[in-house]
Amino acid sequence: MHGRAPGLTVALPRTALSRGRTCLNDDLNVEKNVEKNVEKNGEVPMTLDQPHRAVRSRARRRPSRSLFGALLALALAAAPVGTARAATPSANAPGTRVSAWSPSMTTGGPTFENQTIRMVVHSSVAGSRARITLSNRYSPGPLEVAAANVAVQAHGGKARPGTARRITFGGSDRVTVPAGDEVVSDVVPISVEAGQNLLVSLYVPGATGMSTWHSDAFDTTYTASGDRTGDDSAAGFVTTTTSWYYLAGLDVLSPTAKGTVVAFGDSITDGYHSSTGTYTRWPDVLGRRLEAEPGPQRLSVVDAGIGGNRVLTDVPNPWQGVSALKRFRHDALGQPGVKDVILFEGINDIGNNAGPDGGPLTAQDLIDGWRTLVDEAHAAGVRVVGATLMPVKGNGYYTPAAEALRRSVNDWIRTGGAFDGVIDFDRVMRDPADPSALNPAYDSGDHIHPDDAGMKAMADAIDLRLLRH
Repeated sequence: MHGRAPGLTVALPRTALSRGRTCLNDDLNVEKNVEKNVEKNGEVPMTLDQPHRAVRSRARRRPSRSLFGALLALALAAAPVGTARAATPSANAPGTRVSAWSPSMTTGGPTFENQTIRMVVHSSVAGSRARITLSNRYSPGPLEVAAANVAVQAHGGKARPGTARRITFGGSDRVTVPAGDEVVSDVVPISVEAGQNLLVSLYVPGATGMSTWHSDAFDTTYTASGDRTGDDSAAGFVTTTTSWYYLAGLDVLSPTAKGTVVAFGDSITDGYHSSTGTYTRWPDVLGRRLEAEPGPQRLSVVDAGIGGNRVLTDVPNPWQGVSALKRFRHDALGQPGVKDVILFEGINDIGNNAGPDGGPLTAQDLIDGWRTLVDEAHAAGVRVVGATLMPVKGNGYYTPAAEALRRSVNDWIRTGGAFDGVIDFDRVMRDPADPSALNPAYDSGDHIHPDDAGMKAMADAIDLRLLRH
């Protein structure tokens, strides 16, 4: 919904590393092998008085690769694959492995060299035996990480003393992630509460080239020169951004949650115009509602929104991602423990009149795209809850024809019977005096994105009985 600059968009296959073994393009085998090896070999729990071993090493510097040449060699030649990974009970510890936090990644991020990147991870669920996922899925060259660390956040970029834990990959402090691949870490002996923040620090010694990233994090990331992964202090982290780099997931072993809800969408789901660092996106608020229900929390929530994303076509701006049709199996159905997907996407297709093959968009085009996603989810045993598209009058997307199309597809979402449930965001968020416009009480000012109050209204409108418990 908001644009930046044109560029290339790529879709690359996913892999993951399990105790040093790479499983190519098979998410079921990834989860099975990682879980089998982790739970079989185990990790000796660390106590808080055990020191964190900071890893400092020198690596040869890599020359920067040609940005677009590398991308052209990798772009869209292989379609992404993914299969729903079951919520797997642990053999040696009680609980179910679920996704606690997982932004969708895109191409076009900045390069790093001899820097530590410290990122905030806001967990939607309590759990232990954490793992992280590093993604180099949309980068033209390999990613070398020489040290990685996770700690409980004290405030800002400062870690709570005594909580830092080193992160290993196949037993090693170092890992190289090939272009187009992803890597899952070994289990880390750290616990997190629902709504708690962790700090994940990555040290990249050589020049990375263009990074795989999530541009609009609406959270603060801290960078420092050299290897400062072991620093509790934030004194060396003199630069900040509001994006995430390479860090694509945190999953945990939850003693109570039995599955993951994936909020899948565009910039409204991504939280555009929500307040930075306040976790007021509608998926954040939904997670707090689930955590506050009587009894133990049964579901985690992760946000798979990308600003500007479309259902049917890739966006020219690289950081707005490949189409939902290309990324859905990876970003939604590839989540550990996925049970439900809330599908709320399509307004960018309508606003850009972006039909398949460069033609104008029709209601049937969008309906066919949504049906494809629902069929993929159902084949994987995952339920899909559809959400109606909110009005945009006053925004540049609005035309009478676009409004007629929005109303037509909303009627189908409500009555077509394709979804396992429906959330009527349109009804909740529209102006009672002008149903073609957002309610002014919820409008951030651009007439398409809700403010914090609007995000809360959206989350509060979701009937929790629609989600599996």
